[in-house]
Amino acid sequence: MTDYFDTQLSDEQLQTISVLGLAHIGDAVYELLIRTWLCAHGKTTSKSLHRETVSYVSAPAQAKASEKIMAELSESERAAFKRGRNAKVNSVPKNADISEYHAATGLETLFGYLYLKGERDRINELFELIVEG
Repeated sequence: MTDYFDTQLSDEQLQTISVLGLAHIGDAVYELLIRTWLCAHGKTTSKSLHRETVSYVSAPAQAKASEKIMAELSESERAAFKRGRNAKVNSVPKNADISEYHAATGLETLFGYLYLKGERDRINELFELIVEG
């Protein structure tokens, strides 16, 4: 049986996945981290959980999060981020401007890249910089 919670793809395999595929996975990983972090910090009512989650996973919030970690990224991580940031998008949510949306897509792509690469410790390091920093 394949363990999809512990996927470890090679760099060659990761290059075959579209930017939007990486961002799709990264969006889920990032939201799961936020939800877990909120629950672990006592946000237990469904109404407050949802509201708080949205405040962290919106494009403007993710753009700010990307600024917090940019200086700490390795060359390959920065390349993954830029790959997502530079992706062509067809629409932008009304609560974000285009630069925020591109930065948010870059952050999601980075988290998707690290998750599929099996870099759980690195994901946690970057996530801590975002929420604790």
